[in-house]
Amino acid sequence: MTNPYPEAKLRLRMSSHDAHYAGKLVDGARILNLFGDLATELTIRYDGDEGLFRAYDQVEFLAPVHSGDYIEAIGRITEVGITSRKMIFEAYKVIAPTQDHEDSACDVLDPPVLVAKASGTCVVLKEKQRKNE
Repeated sequence: MTNPYPEAKLRLRMSSHDAHYAGKLVDGARILNLFGDLATELTIRYDGDEGLFRAYDQVEFLAPVHSGDYIEAIGRITEVGITSRKMIFEAYKVIAPTQDHEDSACDVLDPPVLVAKASGTCVVLKEKQRKNE
């Protein structure tokens, strides 16, 4: 059975400005920022309002992310309450710079590498819900 709720995706390249630690390592908070952007899009698609991110239930960072990596983040609403919207998120590294070639060489990762996953809840006040009434 397919999920009747919306899905949202983002794909972007981590820049040198995203690197926070030695070795061009990107802070995990940058991935959570992507998940927050997805949550906002999902509540807009479902309710017509940005809503508010209430809490993460679970967050796991599973692989390092470096500047130059292309990250694809996916969010899905999994459950809808009166005002709550439960969501899951995954972030994959889909392209990475090579370590053993020239500076501009990159590899498409097949399969992509799951770098983070999370679940959480957003709230959209009843009076702000403009869709699905």
